Amino acid sequence: MLSDARLYLVTPALEPARLQAMLDGGVDLVQLRMKEATDADVLREAAWMRAACAAAGVGFLLNDRPDLARKAGADGVHVGQDDVAAAQARATVGAGAIVGLSTHAPEQLTRTPPEADYVAVGPVWETPTKPGRAAAGLAYVAHAAAQADARPWFAIGGIDATNVRDVIEAGARRVVVVRALVDATDPAQAAATLKAALTEAPLGIT
Repeated sequence: MLSDARLYLVTPALEPARLQAMLDGGVDLVQLRMKEATDADVLREAAWMRAACAAAGVGFLLNDRPDLARKAGADGVHVGQDDVAAAQARATVGAGAIVGLSTHAPEQLTRTPPEADYVAVGPVWETPTKPGRAAAGLAYVAHAAAQADARPWFAIGGIDATNVRDVIEAGARRVVVVRALVDATDPAQAAATLKAALTEAPLGIT
């Protein structure tokens, strides 16, 4: 579920048909991110998304809330540097679940705790989904490619079909996208285009 993942979608609530189109296009992981929603709304959205992802053989994670991830039967949770610690998230979701962690600088990557199964590296470019967060740039992607351990890592932040090859050339083999799919006119084609670019390069341990 995680080791072969290339294309990781982070999405707010959306229509089932659009999610299915993205899954059909090649999305490998899905994270539901509803920062301002009530717990009930998150769990309601998570229920059908988890089922759709399971039917497609795709992992489903929740953002920030390991407690809700466990209640929703999600495959895991993703936390940020200022959220619940990875060790606490692991204790909540259990040993068999996925725990992901955001990193924004080399020192954070170096300090990645053992409880995190994967890390996100970025934002590569500034993005409205993370207002006020300065871009880490392609240099951080290159650093991760050279220094990251055997855990999977994903480049994140402003990545779309126009610049995904720049990220690949910097060393990334996995990416997280939001607007590139959520705002796409044809989400299946948008996912397929990104997936095709990513699969041109060997996966290795990156």
